[in-house]
Amino acid sequence: MIKAIIVDDESAAINSLSWELQKFPEEIKIIETFTSATEAISGINYLKPDCVFLDVEMPEMNGFTLLGNLSYRNFAIVVTTAYDQYAIQAIKENALDYVLKPVDEEDIRTIIEKLKRLSLSNSFQEQFQETLNALTKASTKQMVQFPVNGKILFARVEDIIHCESDGNYTNIFLESGKSFCVSKKLKEIEGLLPESIFFRVHNSFVINTLKVTEYIKSEGYVVLSNQKRISVSRVKKDAFLKKMAQC
Repeated sequence: MIKAIIVDDESAAINSLSWELQKFPEEIKIIETFTSATEAISGINYLKPDCVFLDVEMPEMNGFTLLGNLSYRNFAIVVTTAYDQYAIQAIKENALDYVLKPVDEEDIRTIIEKLKRLSLSNSFQEQFQETLNALTKASTKQMVQFPVNGKILFARVEDIIHCESDGNYTNIFLESGKSFCVSKKLKEIEGLLPESIFFRVHNSFVINTLKVTEYIKSEGYVVLSNQKRISVSRVKKDAFLKKMAQC
């Protein structure tokens, strides 16, 4: 029997998926559902499911960030989505397990058969990591909008190396070597960036963890792909190293 958890901010979507899954009572059991991503993290770590049906676009926290914050990872992920272009891109490029909303009984039947094969081969953890890697890669293609001098500048997540506070302003540094200043505090800019990739290592700096090339332990700083050296505060060090271990 496959133990499943559903995570979706829409109760109607949970009910619809639950209805379809309940048509296979001998093969899969829903042990819990969550509309809150924060509560889902605690629930997944505690209940240790075999499978999580995960909506990747939720207002509180997206699916990439939720997965990155889990300590328990020995389960399969089934992406559920209605529209998100980055999730769909990841699905197409990596043949991920997914169901499109509204759910269809045949789709569910196919997913259950795949989950049974994963269970027999004890491959849940491997599928988890492959899915997390694919979704994180897809999220780097996301465009972020920054208001600058009456205009809106667009930058891909993958092109942003780091952000530096300058009082009520923030300087954004790009892979191209260019930079620009935004009239928003660093905390506001941090909220625009995917938490699964970016990390605040210091009161004045948010860095793209995928751009870290070195961490100098003896002196407590990171070296980024543009050769910029940025100090990691003592209180952030352990969380930073844990984050890097998950990248």
